Amino acid sequence: MIGKISGRLDWRGGDQVLIDVRGVGYIVHVNERTMAALPGVGEAVSLYTDLLVREDLLQLFGFPTMLEKEWHKLLMTVQGVGAKASMAILGALGAEGVARAISLGDARAVQAAPGVGPKLAQRVILELKAKAPGLMAMGGKLAVSAVADEGDAVIEPVAPAPKRVAKVDGAAQARAAASADALSALANLGYGAGDAAQAVATVAAEMPEADAAGLIRAALKLLAPK
Repeated sequence: MIGKISGRLDWRGGDQVLIDVRGVGYIVHVNERTMAALPGVGEAVSLYTDLLVREDLLQLFGFPTMLEKEWHKLLMTVQGVGAKASMAILGALGAEGVARAISLGDARAVQAAPGVGPKLAQRVILELKAKAPGLMAMGGKLAVSAVADEGDAVIEPVAPAPKRVAKVDGAAQARAAASADALSALANLGYGAGDAAQAVATVAAEMPEADAAGLIRAALKLLAPK
């Protein structure tokens, strides 16, 4: 299993890139968001990967964080969602957006992904509603971006290249960590996973800059008996 690729970005295609790792080139399929965040050709790049194995096909799919990779794997457990649909959903919403859409039961948000119809979007919501909180609770630990470590010496001295890696969305990582901490705290207080996830997703959307403590306070008010 190839879980991570670190090397030099040699080529960009429509939905795939070629990464040179010590003279061996790997074709890695990526979504629109990941493609937009990658550095220029010739620069260092690192992606977490998931290998799709079929009888007549081997495909690598790349993700900037382990969190997005895990969402990809979870999405593909839904009947009718293959790698293409999963990548489209993540490309449209990102890991954070997928978590919010599932927690809030927002099938329309999922349907915004190219090629995803209303029936499939509704199935994603229904089948992952109970599974999403578990992954959301791990969000803070999994939201760290893949980084090409200079110590790995994956960039061969064929031609000088800047030591820049894929852009890191620190704000998204901070939001994922805050939501995960808030979800964990609510679970410790005895709230059900589904109710806690929906409350956190709601207040996180309304308060994108809030830290974990702020999310917890707001979620508790939302969960309080009327």
